[in-house]
This record gives sequence, structure tokens and C-alpha cells, in this order.
Amino acid sequence: MLSRRRFLTTAAATAPALALHSLPAQTPLPPSAQEPAPIQALKDRAHEAIPISAAERQHRTDRARDLMQQHKLAALTVTGGTTLEYFLGVPTGQSERLFAWTLPATGDPFIVCPTFEEGRMNEALSASSNGASTRIYTWNEDDDPYALLAKSLNAATTSSLPLALDERVQYVFADRIAQAIAPRTATSGIPIVAGCRSIKSPAELALMQLANDITLSVYKAVYESCSPGMTNRDFTSLVDAAYARCGVRGEASCQVAAFSAQPHGSPTPQVIRENQIILIDDGCFVQGYQSDISRSFVYGKPTDRQKRVFDIVHQAQAAALAAARPGVEMQSVDAAARNVITAAGFGPGYKHFTHRVGHGIGMDMHEWYYLVRGNTQLIAPNMTFSDEPGIYLADDPEPFGIRLEDDMHITESGAKLFTPQSPSLEHPFANA
Repeated sequence: MLSRRRFLTTAAATAPALALHSLPAQTPLPPSAQEPAPIQALKDRAHEAIPISAAERQHRTDRARDLMQQHKLAALTVTGGTTLEYFLGVPTGQSERLFAWTLPATGDPFIVCPTFEEGRMNEALSASSNGASTRIYTWNEDDDPYALLAKSLNAATTSSLPLALDERVQYVFADRIAQAIAPRTATSGIPIVAGCRSIKSPAELALMQLANDITLSVYKAVYESCSPGMTNRDFTSLVDAAYARCGVRGEASCQVAAFSAQPHGSPTPQVIRENQIILIDDGCFVQGYQSDISRSFVYGKPTDRQKRVFDIVHQAQAAALAAARPGVEMQSVDAAARNVITAAGFGPGYKHFTHRVGHGIGMDMHEWYYLVRGNTQLIAPNMTFSDEPGIYLADDPEPFGIRLEDDMHITESGAKLFTPQSPSLEHPFANA
């Protein structure tokens, strides 16, 4: 999960080693007198998740091939990451060695991988719901994997149409692939990948609903377990324990007072104080699908200014929800929220509402498409987005920020939140 908390606490990004198996699920903790009662009351809900079926994964590859035909592309190449898991059901990372899955517009998909990974790849494909037809071509350490990919591609397709590359293919790989397949050209795979992944199936929506339900229950339990005098790290440690109780992986960031005025917060240790704004954010994974929820609240009594800002953000979130419907431009959803905030005196533009109102969400916390000014892409049924307006007052005498974030999915008649809006700063989970 590319979370705010991990962004803040990771000093440097490193390429993950190839991992052909999913991470082990966290085992729910046994009851402990050291954990507050609201957290002990949480139940393991991982068993409620219904995995994506083989038939659905086949439908995904069929859809990708239809899009290739529309865009006149020969094939799609994907390296390790969520797009590979989306199509193949095999979770992988990516090392410095080329590991690539290619889906031709017609014919069987194939994998190019190091020879010493062939055994693990065969094992993973055997366990995959959609891996039976996948061919494996291997290369030794002194071989040229890019030449092997080009040769395999030419064998799989007789056309000279371009090869589409998933946007997450690192430049070091994309550049060498483009050289190897010449005179065939390499081009962006976004129309194929986003064209598939942006439209969620009923099974995907069910997994996202469960992830959102779990996140809200965790937030509520930790809110009820904390009090002034505890630190933000105490709060996030309880979040970790609560997610473990629920049988899923998840996390949260927690920002207090002036640090809440920074949309992605700060790694600085903070103490929760009475009557100060607390902003929490992030979510969890359920069968690879994510939630992303933010809540702003106080322990004690909020000031009139805090309450006014909360009410404006609440209205902006509702305005974005009302504007999000099939057939409208994505930028109109951002405009609906931004107009509310600007009319209330916290504009213009990005002055205090410093980010877009929403992003696509699914297997990645941030994925195509984005609800932002200038995006004329039309919204379609079964797309999913965050709805997260905020006002950040870093220049106030007592700085604070408020963001309200829930995820929404687009129905034929409009947008629907997976979780209810937070009603107030004093009772942030009254509707949970």
C-alpha cells in the first residue's frame, strides 16, 4: 500500500525482490488485557472475502484484448506489481532482473523470467486461477532477456503493431524493451490497463466494501480507546493491533493540531491534546483491494472556527458526491467541492484546498482516473474514487487542517459512498 504513513516513514525506496507468493495474512491476536476493550471486541473478518474467480480473470484478459483491437496494439507487457496480479492472480514484486508477462492480442500469454525462477513461477501458475495457458521463456544470467522478449513477441504475433507497456514498467526495462523490439514501436499501455482496472466488477466492489467496513470499524475502536495525553504513535500502534484482530493488513497516519494542516502530515512525534484537531488517514487490504478513509475530530470541545471549517468540508464532500455521475467530466466533481470551499472564503483555487478532490482506487490506493481540474475524461458506471476535500490552515494563529474522505462507487444513477459521512468533530463515528 502506497500510504501516507509509509511515505513519511520510509527514508528511501528500494526495489522489492521478486516474490511469487502473497504476503502471509496477519493472525488475529488473542484477547489481551493490554488491549482496550473496543479493540478486543473486533472480529476476524478475512473469511468474509470471496476471492476473484478464474472466470472473472478470463473476462479481464478478454477485455484487454478487445481494447488492444480498438487501439491497434499487438500486445501488452507488464512487469511485477498490481497489474500483473490483476490479470494473472500472481502477486509479484520486481527486482533488477527483467521479469515480464506479455498478453498478445491473440494467442497465449507468455512470461520472460530468470531461469532460476522457473520452478517458483510454475508453482505460482499452478496455484493461479488464470495461469494454465501461460508459457514461460527463461534466460540465464549472461543472456539478453530483452532479445528473448522480442523473439517471443514476434513468435506470438505476426503483426507489426506497437507493443503497449504498463505504466509501472521501470524506465530501465522500458527503454531496453523498446530497443529490442525495433522497428516495432513501444507505446503507453494506460488505455488498456486503465480501461480494464477502472471499471470494477460486482466481486471487486464487494471486496472494496468489506475493506471500507473494516477500516471504519478499526478507526471507531481506536478512537474509543485513545484519549488526550497519548501520542500519535500510540494511536497508530493501536490501529495496527486492531487490523490484526480483523485478520487483514492495514495502517494509519495520525496528525495532531498544526501537523494536520499538512495534507500528508509529518513524521514528527506528536501528543494528542484536548480540543485540538486530530486527522487520521489510510486503510487496509482485503484480497488485494484497498480502502482509503480520513477522519478529523477532537477529544473535548471544538472551537467555533474548527466547527465552521468542518461543516464547510462536509458540504464540499456532499457536493462532490452529488456531482459524480455517469457521463459527466471528472473535473466537474473537483469543481463542485472547490466551489463550496471557495464560496466560504477559503479560496481561490488551491489556496487552502491544496489537492484534487479524488483519485481512482482499487488494487492500488491511487490509480486511474483522477478527479481534478482539467480532466475531461467522462465518468462511467462502476468506477470507484476517493471523495476527500480538505481545508488546511497552516497560517492560522492556531494552525489546523480538516479532511473528510470516504470512497465512492459510481452507479447508473449517481455516486454512492461505501461508508457514511462523518457527522461532526465531537462524534466522528456516530453514523458508523
